[in-house]
Amino acid sequence: MKDKIIQVFRLLYKLKDTIAFYPSLIGLLGCILAYITFFLEEQDITKYLLDIIPDLLVNNTETARALLTNFIGGLISIMVFSFSMVMILLSQASSNFSPRLLPGLISNRRHQMVLGFYIATIIYCIFILVSIKANSNEYQLPGFSMLLAIFLMLNCLAAFIYFIHSISQEIQISNIMEKVFNKSKMRLEILIDEDAANKHKDIEESIKWHYYNSNKSGYFQNISLENIKKIVVNTDSIIDIIPFKGDFILADAKLFRINKKLKDEEIENIYRHFEFAKSEMIEDNYVLAFKQITEIALKAMSPGINDPGTALNAIDYLTQLFIIRAQKKDVNNIIVENKLRVSMTTVKFKNLLFQVMAALRTYCKHDIIMVQKLIKMLNSISENCENKDYEKCITEEIEQLKIDAKLAIKNKRDLTFIT
Repeated sequence: MKDKIIQVFRLLYKLKDTIAFYPSLIGLLGCILAYITFFLEEQDITKYLLDIIPDLLVNNTETARALLTNFIGGLISIMVFSFSMVMILLSQASSNFSPRLLPGLISNRRHQMVLGFYIATIIYCIFILVSIKANSNEYQLPGFSMLLAIFLMLNCLAAFIYFIHSISQEIQISNIMEKVFNKSKMRLEILIDEDAANKHKDIEESIKWHYYNSNKSGYFQNISLENIKKIVVNTDSIIDIIPFKGDFILADAKLFRINKKLKDEEIENIYRHFEFAKSEMIEDNYVLAFKQITEIALKAMSPGINDPGTALNAIDYLTQLFIIRAQKKDVNNIIVENKLRVSMTTVKFKNLLFQVMAALRTYCKHDIIMVQKLIKMLNSISENCENKDYEKCITEEIEQLKIDAKLAIKNKRDLTFIT
């Protein structure tokens, strides 16, 4: 029973990032609201309102039907237009910036809420339209329900104006990078706080490990650490997670190792707490933000886009992220009850810096402005870094960048600005 509950929560966690989850959920509220108004109509709320605000209530059957029919048709048109705008946004972001940005844009809560509000209003209006009888007098007409339908329609128009404003802001690359940066920064700060709470302790080399392979393929998205901690404490064992978050795991590849032989049911219980997905999210893996911003810079420097201003902005965001990343350790060993229990592989600072700089050097080494910006970025990271090993990596990348720039840039005067 417990395993089924865990699976349900994981399914909901994955569904919440789909474009249809919140609209469908809010759409159901339209159905519930319609039944609530039916109940209120049975309590003669319309008759009560006719005595107080008669001018605001619809008292003609044909007028009520015409209004609801126009509301439904108009809202469907607005919803189709809004959905088309979302598709244009996704297409433009994919072609001009990076396909990796699509999951983050699709999961935009504000746009999903607006689409859900449209659907809920349409469903509500359909139920009210069906409830109107052919020869109803003013006391039999659902006047209160009609008044609420008019109110919802006016709010839909306001939501549509907000949606147009929001979509115009969302397509701007500066806002996209800001959003990616903030998510990654938040995730990194959480990891840095966890590092501070856990005293560093190396794994003993003499430990004899029992290796276990993955039973599925996909991106290693997340792991339920709290449950894993309970398992290793109860079994008095140490677990070492071999892949890092965001790594693509093939079936039968090494997934984790334990320092003692455990029972089959205990191993199966550990497997249940590994989460795999076919896509990556920054909330689970901060490294994806480095990839996305780097790809934006590379796309901007490509001949087809030719937007060096965006590339310069992307490097500014990378500078800030690397400065924050330099505060994090390369190891992620978790201490439980003063004993090392869990060790997780993380992307090392050296490898992360190399992956970013190798791509940027390839596309930017011919541009003296970009080379200067990259050198400034590396120097800024070095000035804000207290780890000596990290500083060595940064110095090495500066030297490699200068070597590539000298080979690509032929103008001797330009070269004097990077020596």
